[in-house]
Amino acid sequence: MRLDEFYSPEEDQKDKLKKTDTRKTRLTLEQLNKLRKVRDMKETEEAEHEKFVRKMYSAPAQTPTL
Repeated sequence: MRLDEFYSPEEDQKDKLKKTDTRKTRLTLEQLNKLRKVRDMKETEEAEHEKFVRKMYSAPAQTPTL
């Protein structure tokens, strides 16, 4: 007798979500890596934008007048 004789995929309820489920789905490693890359890109863009804003709103350099 084998264990898979009693298994029926149609009756398997483990992975099926119902409306009443409040559990979150699990993230895969691929999804986590993609989220990390997006976060890193966003941090880099924010740093570049901050440099740009500081340069734009800094006090103008005094030029000698003749």
